Amino acid sequence: MQKNPLGILLGAAVMLMPFAASAAVSLPKTVEVDRGEVEPVCNENNPEWRLAQTVDGVNIQESLRCSPDNPSAIAAQVKGTNNISMETLMDTYYAADGIIKKNDMDGDGDPDLIIIKLEVAELNGHSPDFNGLVPTFDIAPGVQPGMWVFAPKSRGMATNSFVGTDANPLLRAPSPVIRVEQGDTIWIQLENTHYFPHTIHLHGVDHPWVDSSGEGNDGVPQTSDKFVLPGQSKTYEIRPRVAGSFVYHCHVQTHVHLAMGLVGMFVVEENRPNNWVQTFNVGAGQVRHPSKAILEDYDSEYDLHYHAMDKELHSIIQESNDPRLIAKKMNREYDMTDSTEDYHTLNGRSFPYTLRESIIVAEPDKNIKLRMFNSSGETLAMHTHGHKGTITHYDGVEHNPVAQITRDVYDLAPAQRNDLKINTTDDGFHSYGEGAWIFHDHREKGITTNGMNPGGNVSALVYKKYLNEVGLPKTIGESIMPLFTKKFQDRKLPVWQNIDDWNSLGEIDADGYVAPPASKMAAADVTPGSADIQVPEDNSFRNLIFGLFLGLCAYLLVVNRTKLSAMISSVKGGS
Repeated sequence: MQKNPLGILLGAAVMLMPFAASAAVSLPKTVEVDRGEVEPVCNENNPEWRLAQTVDGVNIQESLRCSPDNPSAIAAQVKGTNNISMETLMDTYYAADGIIKKNDMDGDGDPDLIIIKLEVAELNGHSPDFNGLVPTFDIAPGVQPGMWVFAPKSRGMATNSFVGTDANPLLRAPSPVIRVEQGDTIWIQLENTHYFPHTIHLHGVDHPWVDSSGEGNDGVPQTSDKFVLPGQSKTYEIRPRVAGSFVYHCHVQTHVHLAMGLVGMFVVEENRPNNWVQTFNVGAGQVRHPSKAILEDYDSEYDLHYHAMDKELHSIIQESNDPRLIAKKMNREYDMTDSTEDYHTLNGRSFPYTLRESIIVAEPDKNIKLRMFNSSGETLAMHTHGHKGTITHYDGVEHNPVAQITRDVYDLAPAQRNDLKINTTDDGFHSYGEGAWIFHDHREKGITTNGMNPGGNVSALVYKKYLNEVGLPKTIGESIMPLFTKKFQDRKLPVWQNIDDWNSLGEIDADGYVAPPASKMAAADVTPGSADIQVPEDNSFRNLIFGLFLGLCAYLLVVNRTKLSAMISSVKGGS
């Protein structure tokens, strides 16, 4: 077969063109960016908190997570602050009248009058007498959006100590889960210690429209109630008849106050004899004292509260400390219809902090109850890797058992609650076996923190054998250590740095690169793993001339292709 000489020549010219490309510029060097201080991935100050134990007669399940709840606080939440020892109470931040339980009116061995006292707290706000934010609550390393939360009535300071600004454990996002028993008389007293008026609306919870004195009891100022003004208090009376997962939230300027964090889960447990329920689950996550009704069908129980925040709204309380200016910006200037959700959280934290508090610890052949609640403004699509759950309840109402759906992605509309049953039997359907399985929102924005990925509401379902000694998942892939830095959250750390031997996926030092003088040759450092790959002397001019020469040759070849073809044909014919 006769070959086309023109094609051969053009192909040769194309092969030589990469040499001409180097005439433009020399490649900048690759540099390694200092990731800054890496904070401890786990606080090991109280490892004994993780053990199963009994405090003042309250049986508390083990919690193998990195940051478990204070067992003394759990005892106060179960027995009431009036029924525990002073020593146990002093190990908590609860006020002496924070949770009062008394009056066994039906004689079944547990109290039937529950008095719950709530305050309104501000997190990451601007103080007039402090040059910074106080008290602080980080949702991720260095990420501190301003928030408002309902909090159990506490004693002492809003901060955790005299020398720091961290909020005490009762003042944290989200607003705590409240648990009561079906048929009990519940008094929820709101002591408004905030600078704005607030109310409590019991969303989905069985309650009368007016209280025993004829005053409004629905928490909606426009129809059935009055504002609870700063310095005032209000008692809401309920006696729920139906068990299920419900919601409570502020109903003043709801689009703002709920988004700021004044919203939490309200769970009504089924009535059982001698049933002391865990009234608060502060920070949500594992319920370390499940009710008797739950333990009839499940081995453990978890609360999963999903929330999202708009940084424009949540920065307002950090820019001003005058309530009049804050009210003007929030209620008259802020446009919710033009808002974006920038911070996506699970139980008040974003990844990687979710691995400290909100992992689900599993064992084979067990049943786990999950209560999922979405208080963000968009529908979530929660996916549990390696496991399919059965949706048993929607919005506190049991779904017909014959129609219950088993799936691995669960849609949660705004304000929706789904109760799920996770069975860990390794049958290839309900469970794929032991491991560290993540669960997360299948919307891409849901797994970001202010636009950075990985972040957001990612957490994990981890089997015991895959937990390390401090309660974090054992990883087979890349280290999560760089994620525990402020620089990563501030977008200053290359996401691929140091994952290849040649650092080709590091940071380009394009602006800072200065070619060495021609008189001083810089030796090329091509050692695998080196931080900088040095470039020899600047040969840009020589490469330019060479490139122009090659281009001219290619041009002449194309222009004279007919003559060259005839010449080559005549040579072949003569031979």
